[in-house]
Amino acid sequence: MNNYKGILKRREIQDRAILKTAKYVLKVESDAVAALAKRLGVDFPKIVHALSSEGMERLVVTGMGKSGLIGQKIAASMSSVGLTAIYMHAAEAIHGDLGLISKNDIIIALSNSGETEEIIKLLPALKRLNCTLIAITGNVKSTLAIRSNFVLDVGVKKEAGGNGLLPTSSTTAMLAMGDALVVAYLELNGFKDDVFARNHPGGSIGRKLLTTIGDVMHTGDQIPIVYENSNLSTVISEMTQKRLGVTLIVDKKKHLKGIITDGDLRRMIEQKKDVSKICARDLSNSFPKYLEQTNLATEAVQLMDKHSITSLVVSKNGQKVDGLIHLHDLLKAGII
Repeated sequence: MNNYKGILKRREIQDRAILKTAKYVLKVESDAVAALAKRLGVDFPKIVHALSSEGMERLVVTGMGKSGLIGQKIAASMSSVGLTAIYMHAAEAIHGDLGLISKNDIIIALSNSGETEEIIKLLPALKRLNCTLIAITGNVKSTLAIRSNFVLDVGVKKEAGGNGLLPTSSTTAMLAMGDALVVAYLELNGFKDDVFARNHPGGSIGRKLLTTIGDVMHTGDQIPIVYENSNLSTVISEMTQKRLGVTLIVDKKKHLKGIITDGDLRRMIEQKKDVSKICARDLSNSFPKYLEQTNLATEAVQLMDKHSITSLVVSKNGQKVDGLIHLHDLLKAGII
C-alpha cells in the first residue's frame, strides 16, 4: 500500500512539473509574439503593397528545416486568399528548382540566423533575376537581411526550451508574422468570399461558402402545398405526409399566398373554433419569408435566426414557388 501511495505521489509531482513547463513555454512564446508588434516598421506596409501590385507574377516562399515548414504554411495561407503562391525548398532550388522563379516574382526567404547556407547560395541568382526579396529573419544584420529589399525582424530573446537549441519561440514568431502579412493583405484588398470558397471546396468551410439554397431545398412533390379553400383535413394530411412542419398556401394560379405552421394549428385548437368552417386561408397569420435558390445556404440560416422560424420558401419574386428549405436540411448539409 505504501509503495502504491509513493507511486501516486511521484506522479503528482511529475504532473505539476509538466504543467509548469507547459505554462512557461506558452508564456515565453506569447511574449515573443507580442514583442513583434513594437518592431513593425515601414517595410511591413511596403511588403503588403508589393504583394498587391498588378505587376507581381507569383509569390515564392523558401526556407530550410523548421523555418521551411513555417514557409509552407505561409505559402498555403497566401494561396487560400487568392495570391499565386508556392513553397520552394531552398536546397532543391540550388539544384534545379530555381527555374520556377521569374523576374517579376516576389521571394520571401525565412531564416532565423539569416545565414542559412542554402538560402545564401540563392542570393546571386535572385539578384540576376531582379526579384523582390523579402527576408523574415531573427538577425537584421545578417547576410540575408543586408541583401534583401525588405526585412521583417522576428528576433526573439530566447527559445522556450532545449537549452536554447530547439526552435520554439523563433518559429512561432515567424508563423505569427506570416499570419500578419496574410490578414493585412486581406484588409487592403478586401475579403472575397467567392475566392476563399473556390480555394476551400472541401470540409466545413467549403460547405458553408459554396452551398446554395438550391443545393439543399425540397422541390416538386416534396413541397407541402394546399389551395386557399382547402379544408382543415386536407391541410393536416399534407403537413403529415410531407413532414416539414408547414404547408404553403397557393391560389388557383399557384401563386404563393401564405404559410401554415404547426403552431398555427395548435393556436386554432386552443381557440376551440368550429373546424368544419375553417379553410387554409383562415389559418395563415403572415406571408412567408423567402429567398432565391441562388442565395447561399448560410443566408437562409441568418434569416431563420433573425425571425425565429424553421422554414423558408424558395422563390424569386414571392409568387412562384421554386422550393422549400427547412432548418433540418441545413443541419444535414453541415451548414450549421
